[in-house]
Amino acid sequence: MTTCLWTSMVPAFGILTPILSITVSGVRSSFRWADYATLGVYLVATLGIGLYFSGREKTTRDFFLGGERVPWWAAGLSIFATQLSAITFMSIPAKAFDADWTYIIIHVTIVLVAPVAVFFYLPFFRRLKLTTAYQYLEKRFNAAVCVLGAIAYCLMQLARMGIVLFLPSLALSTVTDLNIYASILVMGVVCTVYTTFGGIEGVIWTDVVQAVVLLGGALLCVAIIALNVEGGFTGIIDIGIHNNKFNIVNFSWTWTSTSFWVVFVGNFFSNLAPYCADQTVIQRYLTTPTERQAARAIWTNAVMTIPAGLIFFFLGTALFAFYATRPQNLDPNLGSDAILPWFIVHELPSGLAGLVVAAIFAATMSTFDSILNSMATVLVTDLYQRLKPGSADSLRLLLAQIITVILGIFGIGCSLVMAIYPIKSMWDLFIVLLGLLGSGLVGIFTLGIFTRRANSFGAITGFVCSTVVLFSIRQYTQIHFFLYPAIGIVTCFSVGYLGSLFAKQSKWCSSDLTIYEFFKKK
Repeated sequence: MTTCLWTSMVPAFGILTPILSITVSGVRSSFRWADYATLGVYLVATLGIGLYFSGREKTTRDFFLGGERVPWWAAGLSIFATQLSAITFMSIPAKAFDADWTYIIIHVTIVLVAPVAVFFYLPFFRRLKLTTAYQYLEKRFNAAVCVLGAIAYCLMQLARMGIVLFLPSLALSTVTDLNIYASILVMGVVCTVYTTFGGIEGVIWTDVVQAVVLLGGALLCVAIIALNVEGGFTGIIDIGIHNNKFNIVNFSWTWTSTSFWVVFVGNFFSNLAPYCADQTVIQRYLTTPTERQAARAIWTNAVMTIPAGLIFFFLGTALFAFYATRPQNLDPNLGSDAILPWFIVHELPSGLAGLVVAAIFAATMSTFDSILNSMATVLVTDLYQRLKPGSADSLRLLLAQIITVILGIFGIGCSLVMAIYPIKSMWDLFIVLLGLLGSGLVGIFTLGIFTRRANSFGAITGFVCSTVVLFSIRQYTQIHFFLYPAIGIVTCFSVGYLGSLFAKQSKWCSSDLTIYEFFKKK
């Protein structure tokens, strides 16, 4: 029996998110024919949806923005599915199983961030008729800041995409006979195909299906557990209360642990990132017909976050109750990170296990396909089109599809390399360093939108200082990583503003693209 422990930090755009520490056990369960059939049906369905939309992708506007014809509820579900990776799908129940509900405050902060995004950031992206978020940085500052934002975004996604495929495949391979290489290849290839042909519409509509499968899989597990624990839901709650599993608030004032203020403040700032500076999410509310519908998409995701969080945390508590009454069913060498896959393959009936594994695949694919399409959008719009402004739209469309394929191969290749070679510690350091860039990027957007005097020199200076400060804090202090985004954003904003005041420029940048002047033009 071999144990391979890896605790990593994945930049979920601008933040450092703790992910699974995978404990490999020698006890595995065979996937049955009905499970393979269920999983196969799901994969064929997602592939079919992507190929269905291939006939509509005739221009870059179609490929990048879906012709702005996506309904708000579909865009909202897509944001939800994109933000909920397979790592999150497995790690939230694992956290509740192993500890308590302290992290559920994170979901509350998403709801609080929604009005900030809707009223202060969204109007700039919609009314300026942008394709990428970073085009705003060019209009507000200059081309250098736009390119900086685009490159920083792409670097973070390149670091993230291999992990997105690798960790769920590793978790499944620890407790089933699913081959890790086959899982990586199947998810990666299917995603790459339907994203290449279906564009953002294919991605969004497969995300809709994936969101349903995700929540359905979690609810199915909760229902099965309730039927097998004495007292049902009441029994699960009683066991949870007796073992302090429903604790939500840690009233400690230390900044080195998950005290209430650390979780709340840190995640409020970290959740600004996807809605205010991340092309992966912003691109979705550029696909709706109107700004009002884009706002509804943001609210849809926010509203779904609370019940989804309750479902996933309750699932973790339910798993604890289930195995507390059946300790003989649990491998003592199994890490809590693999508790959900273990339950799926050892306790669920044939066929249903395949459905919930499909939910893990769905969570993985909804994140991976979003990275592919959004990175292709940024690379073509912010970089290639800048170098070749007179290029034909048909050529840019073809290039976007080629880039999507190349990125898909790159992501699959990175995942396979991590599965084959023991380079995990090096990769861990790499993604942590890149994760430090995200907070500065949020700071630049905030600086541009909320201050008149900010200029390109200040924006770049603030970005660099933010990264240096965060790196120093990580290396030399014990401050909890939840606070990194808050520190990074505030540092970028403060230094950027002061740097702008002292910059030797004859005039400020486009101050009419701030909240003070911009909303007067509505």
